[in-house]
Amino acid sequence: MNARELALRCREVAEEKKAEDIVILDMRKLTSVTDYFVIATGTSEPHLRALIEELTERIEAEFGIRPRAVDGTLKANWVVLDYLDVIVHLMRAEMREKYGLEILWGDAPRVRRRRTRSMRVPVEQVASAKKADRAKT
Repeated sequence: MNARELALRCREVAEEKKAEDIVILDMRKLTSVTDYFVIATGTSEPHLRALIEELTERIEAEFGIRPRAVDGTLKANWVVLDYLDVIVHLMRAEMREKYGLEILWGDAPRVRRRRTRSMRVPVEQVASAKKADRAKT
């Protein structure tokens, strides 16, 4: 397991649980504390709880690791899951706006979404589409 794969998987799990505005920041050139921040917005206290439970359970099942620390509280509207090389920030919108982690760490590059198999187009499909386009002209 590498940190990038863990960060990408955290984003996928958060997306599946309907987290909003998910961002991965590449922190490697800016701090020695962690390699990546995953920042996501939960819409309510129960939603944050569901995100925390799903992330911790799925990451443990798939990667065999648990957060080294869990900081913050649901009532505070900001919970941090510390996987050492990846730190996941789960926040309500008002906390995210107030603390502006993306602005504070504005020099950190954003990690783009990886292509999934469902997004990949088979070579044969591309070739037949080109052939069909040529036949139209």
